[in-house]
Amino acid sequence: MGAGHNHGSTPGAAGQPGDHRKRLWIAFGLTGIIVVAQAIGSIVTGSLALLTDTAHAITDASGLLVALIAATLVLRPASAKRTWGFRRIEVIAAMGQATLLLLVGAYTAIEGIRRLFEPPEVPGTELLVFGIIGLTANIAAIVLLSSTREANFNMRAAFLEVLNDALGSLGVITAAIVIATTGFMQADAIAGLLIAALIVPRAFKLLRETTSVLMEFTPPGLDLDQVRAHILKLDHVKDVHDLHASIVATGLPTISAHVVVEDRCFSDGHAARVLEEVKECVANHFEVSVLHSTFQIETAHIQEEEATVTHA
Repeated sequence: MGAGHNHGSTPGAAGQPGDHRKRLWIAFGLTGIIVVAQAIGSIVTGSLALLTDTAHAITDASGLLVALIAATLVLRPASAKRTWGFRRIEVIAAMGQATLLLLVGAYTAIEGIRRLFEPPEVPGTELLVFGIIGLTANIAAIVLLSSTREANFNMRAAFLEVLNDALGSLGVITAAIVIATTGFMQADAIAGLLIAALIVPRAFKLLRETTSVLMEFTPPGLDLDQVRAHILKLDHVKDVHDLHASIVATGLPTISAHVVVEDRCFSDGHAARVLEEVKECVANHFEVSVLHSTFQIETAHIQEEEATVTHA
């Protein structure tokens, strides 16, 4: 006897994805403006900081485009061949964006170190103008995405990209002011290195979290020993084994377990009640979607047979 997910859901139900495409389209348009403006600026000024911020903006634009595709696919309904639909596409999209950010950060670090020793001439005034243009567009995108940044991995990655790009624009502006007032050309390379330092840790954290989901590691904050202990406290439960937990997508952590009960539960009809108690226990004590979790109720004899097959 087991409990699986229900066969229908309504909009706004637990674990259902939201539609964030309108915000992503506007953010994509703003980022496109940044790319064009900063690309022109990096050619005009020869600035590494602006070139790095342009590369970062290109990464942002491609990342937002991927986020748009993911946000569209994730709304497709499940089917017999794709039982979860495209829910996990947002995790894959976020992983791709994090990887791109790491590559941009690595390039910036290498080029920045080189330019510390061979600083080119960079016009401070022009650099300041393009930095302000980039920052203005970034702030608009940040305001647009801030309210949905915790909706899923995909939206979080998109928000982090525009936030990091805004910090990069601040670095460009600072370097421009230093160059214009002091003539210290290494300020451009230092700003580029600072941008890289901002990009890499956040990208690495996002990459680690998305990898954890794809590897189906236990969701953060969920202690399976505590889950097992809670279930074992229920009447008629003798053992819990094959206990697993993972995250399908944002807001959709699930559990599967084999729950061993007394033999008489299957003769007196109490097995169904135990199943309900297990679901209630997990739902009340842990942040898990019991609608999409599976609990198999079995006897000690069945457990022994499973163990024999496993070790055969």
